[in-house]
Amino acid sequence: MTGPVPSGVVLLTDRLVARSGLERVVAGAVAGGVRWVVLREKDLPRAERAALAVELRAILADVGGTLIVAGPDPLGGDAVHLPAAGPYPPPPARLVGRSCHNEIELNRLTTEHYATLSPIWPTTTKPGYGPPLEAAGLRKLAEVSPVPLLALGGIETPEQVTACVQAGAVGVAVLGALMRAENPKKTAHQLSNAFEEAITQKVQRSRHGRTEVPRSGLRPTVPTQGSSLTARSGHGRPQPETATTKESQ
Repeated sequence: MTGPVPSGVVLLTDRLVARSGLERVVAGAVAGGVRWVVLREKDLPRAERAALAVELRAILADVGGTLIVAGPDPLGGDAVHLPAAGPYPPPPARLVGRSCHNEIELNRLTTEHYATLSPIWPTTTKPGYGPPLEAAGLRKLAEVSPVPLLALGGIETPEQVTACVQAGAVGVAVLGALMRAENPKKTAHQLSNAFEEAITQKVQRSRHGRTEVPRSGLRPTVPTQGSSLTARSGHGRPQPETATTKESQ
């Protein structure tokens, strides 16, 4: 049995562009409401990457957050995110996501639980990658996707988060806007608030019979307990609030 799929603001890591160090950025984003983090850093040796996974799980632990590892190796966890190219079929894991970019790739999904769809808008992380789908393209593919979708690519503002939710995404995957943020906690809070407000508006409209809400995978951005996917606790690790004390002052 699977737990909830990623929703809300999902942070993708990139230590090479992290403004104030990867762990500090992640801690700030978690303090600002992020509950899902995708560990990339595929260029690191496995031992270093596994150690980093332990550190990030510790940061997420006290808020009931989940670390997802990019690639088929979960690094001691139970959640992975796979590239569009493979492997097929997906390896066994409690939570499996995959990167998709068009309807053909969405149609290849089998036992995956969610997918990212990109690029929604032009992105500095992968310049020239596209063409961008924009909100209209996201809406079209969300209607035919067999799994919940996270919008990815060029999402930097609350208005873009709102547009993605309105188009059918259950969340947004963000890299540059948080990794490069001067204050990751503040930025995460702003984006998370935009998501919650957009979801609330969709629920209200749904109750009046005007639209349908993508219910799959929605997860509160407040601490939760009891999920088998929540990060494992760590001792002596930096906690989100203390890691961002200076930023919030």
